[in-house]
Amino acid sequence: MILSFGSAAPVLAVPSAVALAGYIAAASLDERRVKALRAALIVAWIAQAFAITVDVFGVGSPLPGARFGFAPALSATLWLVLAVYAVESRFVPMPGVRRTLALLGALVVALAWWFPGEIWAHGGSPWEPLHWVLGIASYGLFGAAVLHAALLNNAERRMRMMHAPGAGASGAPPEAKLGGAPSAMGLPLLRLERLTFRFVWAGFIALSATLVIGGWFANPWRWDHKTVFSILGWVVFAGLLAGRQAFGWRGRRATGWLYAGAALLLLAYVGSRFVLEVLLHRSSFA
Repeated sequence: MILSFGSAAPVLAVPSAVALAGYIAAASLDERRVKALRAALIVAWIAQAFAITVDVFGVGSPLPGARFGFAPALSATLWLVLAVYAVESRFVPMPGVRRTLALLGALVVALAWWFPGEIWAHGGSPWEPLHWVLGIASYGLFGAAVLHAALLNNAERRMRMMHAPGAGASGAPPEAKLGGAPSAMGLPLLRLERLTFRFVWAGFIALSATLVIGGWFANPWRWDHKTVFSILGWVVFAGLLAGRQAFGWRGRRATGWLYAGAALLLLAYVGSRFVLEVLLHRSSFA
């Protein structure tokens, strides 16, 4: 997925082509064809993993190092979100999510095709790979949190519609009033909410470790856009977790903070690298 189709060794682009075809097939299949849809997503996900591995080890590159950029960051993030989805979908139904994720998968494959990033050929700190891995892990965990928050908002919206005048003579079931109404995933709302914040906590821990390692071993330290937006995102997530712990934040207020933090984190790396690579045509590692 990350490797460009225009690389010096076209055979290395086969995993990317398979991933793209698999995601397009999954997005085109009817939701009722669950087995075929799931198979297409699994094939695409595995092919994407091979493509990521090719880039991580710099296979086929004239220079030693890893290829990376804004589009590869997006693709790795979505790959982690799909991994979370693959595990959860084995236990609870998630109707409607498959096609959305497949469309996003096809989109990031296409982006990585046109913008494969650059080769990071000069090594810095030996802790740098861990910094990268933790950064991408935090992206994936917050991405999973955003996905669950969107499902939570949708379930709450449907529950409010059930309470609205004229929704029906019987109104909402009693368990809805207690937060026990099933969501689109088949989970009670409170359980879905707790699951969302578990991903937020995991992402916050990974992001904190990323910032600590980056700050400790950065030489020299630079207050660039990536650093500023990353710290702002960390502050927003810290505020969200503190607000939930101290004041019991939930619902739209909590998900609003989550979306804001995720947007800042997206701007931190993906946004800054997009400007450098696509708009300014400058090396993102300069």
